[in-house]
Amino acid sequence: MREGTRRLLEEAGLSVVGVASDYQTVIDQARNLLPQVVLMDIRMPPTYTMEGIRAAHQIKAERPETGVVIMTQHDDESYVWALLKEGVAGYGYLHKVRVGDIDQLVRALQEVAAGGSVLDPRIVESLLALRSRKPGSRLSRLSPAELEVLKLMAEGNSNTRISQHLYVALGTVEKRIAAVFTKLGLSEEPNLNRRVAAVLIYLRESATSG
Repeated sequence: MREGTRRLLEEAGLSVVGVASDYQTVIDQARNLLPQVVLMDIRMPPTYTMEGIRAAHQIKAERPETGVVIMTQHDDESYVWALLKEGVAGYGYLHKVRVGDIDQLVRALQEVAAGGSVLDPRIVESLLALRSRKPGSRLSRLSPAELEVLKLMAEGNSNTRISQHLYVALGTVEKRIAAVFTKLGLSEEPNLNRRVAAVLIYLRESATSG
């Protein structure tokens, strides 16, 4: 899978500067090669548990400007919270099925390398559904239309892209976003990445408190 992914990324025009098969090699190569972004599995030798998340935090601690995208076949929200517990900027969390969608994978790598955050749409949908069903969750206050806007916003979409996706006017999207922030008790930020981060942080914190 590593070799196949490397070929796909190179065919898409990216420069793959190194390939690693275990936790320590990932750390060593990140230190020596100084990549813009690291793409790795959540599980790898030696224990096949959460080496990817440990490596992500280590890489970020040593070189914050390096983006990290984690690939997983697990939708377990505990992995998401473990990855994002110290912040969301420069992190991506994608399902392994996305390897087959090279355009989406490349966009995610570029977004994360630029300091943005990317969360797999199917994982966002799963987390929002889970949060909204929890007793007392503020997400339960949102209408279906507002939940859809929140999901698209958490995936990193701009207001314009949301309006195009939902086939509604830009003004309608802006009103729904304002309602989302009011109901969640979040102040609206002018920068999209900070706004997405606020939403993801809210979801993370609601998980640990709920």
